Amino acid sequence: MSAPELYDLRVEPVLPVRWAGHAPVGNRPEAVGLRDLFLRAHEISALAVPLPPALSALYRILYALTARITGLDRPDDWHEDRFTILDAGCFSPESVCAYFDTPDRAQRFRLYDPQYPFLQDPRLTTECDKPAGVNKLVTTRPSGSNHAWFEHTADARPERVDSAEAFLHLLVWRYYGPSGRCSARTVRGLKEANSTAGPLRTALSYHPVGETLFETLLAGLAEPDTARQYGPGEDLCPWERPDLPDPLSIKGTVTGPLSGLTARTQHAVLLVPDASGASVRDAFITWAYRERIPRDDDYLIWQVSQAGNPYARYADSQRALWRDLDALLLSEPPGLQISRPRVFRTAVDVSENLRVQALGIHQEGQAKDTQLVSSSTPPVLGLAQERDIERACLVGQLRVHGEQAGARLLRATKQAWASFSNARKAEDCAWSAQAAARYWPAAEAEFWKRLEERHFDGSARAFRMIAEHVYDHVTETAAGSMRGARARESARIELYGGRRKPQPTR
Repeated sequence: MSAPELYDLRVEPVLPVRWAGHAPVGNRPEAVGLRDLFLRAHEISALAVPLPPALSALYRILYALTARITGLDRPDDWHEDRFTILDAGCFSPESVCAYFDTPDRAQRFRLYDPQYPFLQDPRLTTECDKPAGVNKLVTTRPSGSNHAWFEHTADARPERVDSAEAFLHLLVWRYYGPSGRCSARTVRGLKEANSTAGPLRTALSYHPVGETLFETLLAGLAEPDTARQYGPGEDLCPWERPDLPDPLSIKGTVTGPLSGLTARTQHAVLLVPDASGASVRDAFITWAYRERIPRDDDYLIWQVSQAGNPYARYADSQRALWRDLDALLLSEPPGLQISRPRVFRTAVDVSENLRVQALGIHQEGQAKDTQLVSSSTPPVLGLAQERDIERACLVGQLRVHGEQAGARLLRATKQAWASFSNARKAEDCAWSAQAAARYWPAAEAEFWKRLEERHFDGSARAFRMIAEHVYDHVTETAAGSMRGARARESARIELYGGRRKPQPTR
């Protein structure tokens, strides 16, 4: 395979971008390679990747590259060094070219390199019984006997996918791949055909976003642990390793923050290009390790289960981002037992005008994917506790009042429905879904309006009034009968916290 067919990610237009207003008008390609992405990051307003989980995965790759290029992979004088780079206004062209053009590293960014294909395992051609097919690779396509949602394709007549798109789906598989059955892979006599879920599967990922990609990448770097120093041969990204990893052992795979960003995968993938290298005609997809790599990430909200086990907050297509905002601004948000994403402790140092972007897939641990999730806030990180602890706490109270009114509305509608219809199960309630569909969008509008105006007084009453209006609307059909009116008015008290329990007499 000749050099042009290897698809060099450093120069191929693989990353779609949106240009800032000050970028040269005559030089705004729709997509760029990795080298130009960093050389012109200060002229790019944002990445234009259409697939939210691919963008989430790509951010982690770019954060690791940013740390290497800038030298911010070292804890010494980290804050001062980042301020110096920020004041320069752009990444150093010399540092960018020095990283990407080092002779022993140049071939590592080739998507179809025969020895070291980028983020892939070339051994799969001999270790797997058969390829999985290009339809399996493209996460928005149906494969096997699954239903078609986004496009109609058939395994008997697979349509090739261009290399730039295939690269994005490769990232999705590495970070969001499902658990369960996969192509059989044999390694040193051990044959297995199942895999563990990817490190970000089911989780919602939160990222600080600036006015330019330059700001976004600097803000997205989490501060290294000052208690740990890494030598030249430690904490390596997959494309920096001198050898391929051992599938039967995770030892040495994740040794620090950068390998944690880029090597924490449970799926091995190998793209099979056509003769031109412009598109992918097939793909191998199987397990990467028999052991599960411990799950850890600086861009997730970590909650604690009733059993005391930490888990990442789920990506829920029905949950608006404002309900997570105080968990990003405060280390201890009111009423929650969570760990704030570590990156937000220092992100605000880059700019007070940072937004938050949330990315993921509403999905189950195995094959079922429900909906892509992507949302963003206005500039809000200036309200983080590091800058304004009082207002950050007020934002937390605003969220609590909105959540409280929503929860009370849910109880009221379920209780009214149970009394009116004699439903055996609360989930059979016909009113609660209607109430949620009306309340949460109205509550979100109220939240952002009050936040923009910095108006926090009377928020509990405002959310309660929204809940009252919604309750009256969804239960209106029952008011025409005595039974319905009685059920409706009896349950209304739940909107105000329910009946008080009698105090025990002494």
